[in-house]
Amino acid sequence: MPRDPYRLSVGLMIVNNDKKVFVGQRLFHSSALPKNDEGAWQMPQGGIDHGETPSQAALRELMEEVGCDNVEIISEAKKWYSYDLPEYSKDKSWGRRFKGQRQKWFLLQFLGKDEDINIHTVKPEFTSWRWVDYSELTGLIVPFKREVYEDVVKEFEWFFTE
Repeated sequence: MPRDPYRLSVGLMIVNNDKKVFVGQRLFHSSALPKNDEGAWQMPQGGIDHGETPSQAALRELMEEVGCDNVEIISEAKKWYSYDLPEYSKDKSWGRRFKGQRQKWFLLQFLGKDEDINIHTVKPEFTSWRWVDYSELTGLIVPFKREVYEDVVKEFEWFFTE
């Protein structure tokens, strides 16, 4: 059986009580971004470990990247979304084992306070973070992930418009 060319992972759309979405500015050492792309923001995401369910991976990644797991899962995306890595990042990302990621996205309600967020984790992913309006997400993301973000925003838009 051929190996899946996409790394299985999860994406996390974390929202606060004001229906703003958490985004973090990527560290370059851990990202597949060119050095000149200093405005690269994204929602937390990460791989699914062997034997882990997508929801388990979502909560683990939340702890690893945001430093707390004081959330409630509101919704899980109905489908998996995929993106391909650009050529410049393929050697930096998983040693060319994968051509991109296949992601299951989750909408999470943040139940804590801003002070509970700690991006200075053991293996930090972000240099800074902020809350943004959901309509700003696609303008913040690097181009190769933009289509996935557009699809995720559409899928979870009901939450922001009700």
